[in-house]
Amino acid sequence: MLGENMRSIIVATFIFILSAWAFAADGDVGSQAESQEQCLSQSERERLLNLDENAFDQDLSGSGWRGIAGKTGCKIAAANLIRDYRKRHGLKKAIIFWHEGQVRAMGNDYISAIKLFEKAKKPQKQNIAGWNEYVEASIAFLKRNRHELVLARQALSTVKAPSEFDVQDGVFEIPNNSGKPFKMRWPPNIDVVDGLINCFEESYRYAYGDPACKPAPPD
Repeated sequence: MLGENMRSIIVATFIFILSAWAFAADGDVGSQAESQEQCLSQSERERLLNLDENAFDQDLSGSGWRGIAGKTGCKIAAANLIRDYRKRHGLKKAIIFWHEGQVRAMGNDYISAIKLFEKAKKPQKQNIAGWNEYVEASIAFLKRNRHELVLARQALSTVKAPSEFDVQDGVFEIPNNSGKPFKMRWPPNIDVVDGLINCFEESYRYAYGDPACKPAPPD
């Protein structure tokens, strides 16, 4: 059903936000001079490159690229790992470009990240829940263009929720295994964009990952 598919996509988006915060919140300064050998051995690199796509890119336990990105000083090494994985497996999905771009941005390589974010945009028919508007906001931040960032935020805020979502005062609920639904603002990623605006002068890693930059979560 379309409704269930839409809900699954948005839930997956929310899970990704949590996992991305996890690797953004460390003390990594994102040095371009970091040693890839110190981040993962050649044998570990080959093991990761041979994982299936779900284990490499979607497993939140840290068994894929997130385990490398979470190490201090290893953002660029993790981004290179994602690059090599997508090339080896011929992946062209928006999400794999997005993940690589985010990790490069966390490592302060904004020029490369912008190019990857551009590739992460989706055709308009697949632009669910304001994804492209969110990508545009992220690109504007990396370009240090506050005006374009605010415009992208305005565009994102106008994205209407599907009729199957019960959005009350800009908030909807996502079920989870605890039995207590998690409350999330509509549209997804609006809090992330607000964080980019609130901490515009900071690095992407800080503005994206530090809770001080974002509005308080819904009650």
